[in-house]
Amino acid sequence: MIRTIALAYSGGLDTSIIVPWLKERYDAKIICVAADIGQGEELEGVRAKAIASGADECYVEDLRKEFVEDFVWPTLRAGAIYGRKYLLGTSMGRPLIARRQVEVARQVGADALAHGCTGKGNDQVRFELTYAAFAPDLPVIAPWREWDIRSREDAIAYAESRKIPITATRDKIYSRDRNVWHISHEGGVLENPGASPPADLFMMTTSPENAPNDAEEVTIGFEAGTPVSVNGKRLGAVEIVSALNAIAGRHGVGRIDLVEDRLVGMKSRGIYETPGGTLLYSAHSELEQLVLDRRTLAAKDLIAPRYADLVYEGRWWTTERESYDAFVNVTQERVTGSITLRLYKGNAAIASRESEYALYDERFVTFGEDDVYQQSDAAGFIRLYGLSNRVRALRDRELAAARADVAGSPADKKRPTLAIA
Repeated sequence: MIRTIALAYSGGLDTSIIVPWLKERYDAKIICVAADIGQGEELEGVRAKAIASGADECYVEDLRKEFVEDFVWPTLRAGAIYGRKYLLGTSMGRPLIARRQVEVARQVGADALAHGCTGKGNDQVRFELTYAAFAPDLPVIAPWREWDIRSREDAIAYAESRKIPITATRDKIYSRDRNVWHISHEGGVLENPGASPPADLFMMTTSPENAPNDAEEVTIGFEAGTPVSVNGKRLGAVEIVSALNAIAGRHGVGRIDLVEDRLVGMKSRGIYETPGGTLLYSAHSELEQLVLDRRTLAAKDLIAPRYADLVYEGRWWTTERESYDAFVNVTQERVTGSITLRLYKGNAAIASRESEYALYDERFVTFGEDDVYQQSDAAGFIRLYGLSNRVRALRDRELAAARADVAGSPADKKRPTLAIA
């Protein structure tokens, strides 16, 4: 018998109607767990709202620092990008929220876990894989897979019938997820991939057309692959992301429009705003290009999409992710330095690079006179580097000549030798 249910609660439309639905279906206490990972004003009054809708208690947990340091930074350092564009803002947050939900569930002696994820989306997988890792003994209640509510319009009607305050309307029926890293927009007119996003959709970024007419430069400092400063000022993790969000947002940097492949098999369309994250990915990539050798970069580029997949698919709490982190951590030991980006009308271009570990050395690449590189050495290198090509070409000539002999061709029967000059 279920006596206490711990619900992952956001205060949005879905979880707002889940509280009374659970109360109607189960004779149990409903304990809400709301995680603050940077939603800002969206969390104002969230505890009072949960209690008003029927919850017995609501815990509001400040996880912003942990979110950036333990989830965003590792994903950034790995260079993980899903679907060529998506910087994984929602995906990274779910394993953290679900783990904290389990911890609170244990504290209050909950008999079950519940979430407000739909049966069509990725989040149900992300939450439940975390539950499996930390609370395999607790049953999971997923109302969207059980009730007869089939749309957000139905959900709004349900909320209105029970006088539950919500912010979603039938005119602006977007599904949004916001944290300190990004904001995502789905639903409504966006479900038509041929429709342009309305101008009033965006919340973190200025339209590039309306961005300042003067470019702005921003310098980001890194130590061992981790961001540590903005414009020479050392800041905490959350402060770095917030500062860069403001700078990039006013220049219209960080918008993407993506038709992505959901884990459940369908394609969906989302609009993502990740202004500060876009700058951090660009700067981190430029710094790696300066300090890492070609083969290490290539190996890391093989890991990056695999890392993105596991984050997107909710497989954070796995040996696979820990193994990738071990590899990435070694590659980042010398990724220290600063990158300056120039922002203008939605674009972020490289302006300058600096690192004490730079593998770039002007003495070797100059077109002027130098005494550190013997250009004559290149001839021997090229002969050896192209040896397999030369051997194959000579062998093909031998085979062609042999076939001509068999056919009685008057062609020149002289065999080429394998001497490699």
